Parts: sequence; C-alpha cells; structure tokens
Amino acid sequence: MGAVPPPRDTGDDPDLPAEPPRPRRGERVVQLRPEQTGEGYRSVYSELTRPTVGSRLRTGVRAAGEVLITFGLVVLLFAGYEIWGKTVIVDAHQNDLNSQLAQEWAGDPTVGPTTGPTTKPKPPAEGKPVAGLYIPKIDKHWVVVEGVSPADIRYAPGHYPKSAMPGEVGNFAVAGHRIRATFWRLDELVPDEDYIIVETQTQWLVYQVYQQRIVKPSQVEVVAPVPGKPGKKATEKVLTLTTCNPKFDNYQRLIIHARLVKEMAKSAGRPAELGD
Repeated sequence: MGAVPPPRDTGDDPDLPAEPPRPRRGERVVQLRPEQTGEGYRSVYSELTRPTVGSRLRTGVRAAGEVLITFGLVVLLFAGYEIWGKTVIVDAHQNDLNSQLAQEWAGDPTVGPTTGPTTKPKPPAEGKPVAGLYIPKIDKHWVVVEGVSPADIRYAPGHYPKSAMPGEVGNFAVAGHRIRATFWRLDELVPDEDYIIVETQTQWLVYQVYQQRIVKPSQVEVVAPVPGKPGKKATEKVLTLTTCNPKFDNYQRLIIHARLVKEMAKSAGRPAELGD
C-alpha cells in the first residue's frame, strides 16, 4: 500500500491508454491539481488560472481600449451629424421656407390681406419668412425668418424683431448659428471688398461690408439703429450679421456690418454682385 506502481507497458493492446509523450527541451510542464465540483473531481491549470498583477493589468488595458474605441466612434458619429446631418436638415427646412416666401410674394389670397400702397407693411409673425439673404463670397443663400429665439433660428437666420426691415433707414440685423449650414464661414468676409445681397418682394438690396469685429455677448449695441451708438438717430441703411465666435464655442460674437450701396428693381434682372 502506498507504493508507486511501475509504468505499464501498453504494448499493442489498443484498450490501454497510451503513455503521454515526454516534454521536449524548453517546454514548460504545468502541474494539474484536482478540484472537487458537483460533478466530481476535475483538473485545472492552477498556475495559469490564478490571477496575477500582469493579467489584471492586461485586462484593465483591454477594457480601457474598448471604452476609448467606443468613445471615438461616438465622437465620429457626432462630428458627421454636425457636418452633414444638420446641413441636410437645414436645407430641407430652407426649401420649405423658400416655397412659403414665393407663395407670399405671389400674392396668394390664402396667405392674408395685403397692405395698401401708403401703409407701412407689418413685420411677419415670429418664425415666418422675411426676405432672402445671399453671400456670394461663400456661395450661400438663405431665407431669413422673423425672430432670434432658439426655435426661430434653428433652421434659418433670424431677423431681430426691433431692428429695421430690409431697405429701411436703420439697421437690418440678422442672427444665425455658427454651423456649416449657415454662418460657419462668416469670418471670411472682407471689408470694402465683399457684398451681402437681400431680396425682397420687389427689390434687390446690395450691401457692401465695411467692418468685421468680435465683441462680447453683452454688447447688444451692435444691433442698435446706428451700430455701436445706442440712442443715436439713424440716417443710413445698414445691415448687421451676428453669430457665435469662435467656431464650436459661444463666449464671443462675430459681427459683420454692411452698408446699402445699391437698390435695384427685380424686374431689371439680378445684380452683378450676385455673380453667375
């Protein structure tokens, strides 16, 4: 009892288990240990299954890598939505606004009663189209709506309700988001070189940029009747565009001021400043 029996010679008997091959030089032999389970005893690789500092570190690195990959995919999807998704949505709403504006300018009786020739037209309701806005330098065109609340300017530039209407003496002020679908490239406009064109029911109004500046959000005097000089009576017809600055942030405001240099009846064609 307790003696180790000599190795068995299996010979040619196929029913007897074959002796396992001896390890080759350099191979590591891992000892098995028995472990009791509900189904009996089983052998496990005790040295391989026991957690070590290295194995825990590798597991942590692997988990962190998976989290970073997932986060990167989320960022890429968000960036794609910002670049292409919002542009598609804004373009679709702009098409609807174009149709609404064309219907109003055509004098459709379902839109509402028209004003008399001596009556000053009332501004449209918030969210309704006001005029067309063109910036040839960046090859952009939008329909401007009334109002500058987040809901108003979600899909279009918005007219500051208390500012002048297009072609009136004073400051026709318009706000827009700094996204690729609207005022993303507004910083490219050069004073005394670039033009902004406004389309009304009967006229083309050509404004020439005369100033670009960056201000604090609290400097609301930029949309005063005389920009930068609140309380002063307006004598010129000017246009102001406002948007967030820098890109992807909003702790500043980018301001573009332009002065009316040409009024032209739409029946005479398109202004040369619009290009081909």
